[in-house]
Amino acid sequence: MKTTIIQRCWVTFSVYVVGIYASLLNRFVINGGGNIPKNGPVLIASNHISAYDTVFLPWAVIKHNRLQMLWAPAKEELFENALLRLIYTSWGAFPVRRKRDMRAGRKLNDLLIDQKVMLFPEGTRHKDGQLGPGNRGVGKIIYDTRPAVVPSALSGLNRWKFPGFGQEAAVTFGAALDFSDLFQREDCKETHLLIVERVMQAIAELLAEEGTACGSK
Repeated sequence: MKTTIIQRCWVTFSVYVVGIYASLLNRFVINGGGNIPKNGPVLIASNHISAYDTVFLPWAVIKHNRLQMLWAPAKEELFENALLRLIYTSWGAFPVRRKRDMRAGRKLNDLLIDQKVMLFPEGTRHKDGQLGPGNRGVGKIIYDTRPAVVPSALSGLNRWKFPGFGQEAAVTFGAALDFSDLFQREDCKETHLLIVERVMQAIAELLAEEGTACGSK
């Protein structure tokens, strides 16, 4: 996907403005940023606990990958206002319908040839912070495109208020997952489920590590 240097500079500037609020005025801690590959197709797979996720996760990713894009599907209702549509599009978001959207699937497959993409495998927010099941469609995307899949775990953002100061939250990026054994299997529903289950298990383990770290303070 071709982008201009102006757009990449705009995205980097925007996320650093977000970062001032997230990590300076508040305490949004980023762990494991070095696990995000600099180049090649990358899928950032995260749990989804707050509307803030879609703003602060790009800050955490692009902080370690300046002048790059982080693409993300977003519900089409967010694009109804012309001004907001322009802003969201400039940041790398693109609209999808709530029901299965074949065009969105093709768009994701095209992006994952060489770009970084952010996805929430649960498909919906869990404001209580509990991790839900992953969507089989994410497993299919991974099987078809074979990007580096980086699990990430968000915690604390579901308790934030806006505006606010000194609020605590964290994101942890794990090492890219190995699916080589599953890629040898048949392209079918069972394989896709096994792939997304591995992703969700990795996110669950990162959340458990965050909980242990917080409990030890």
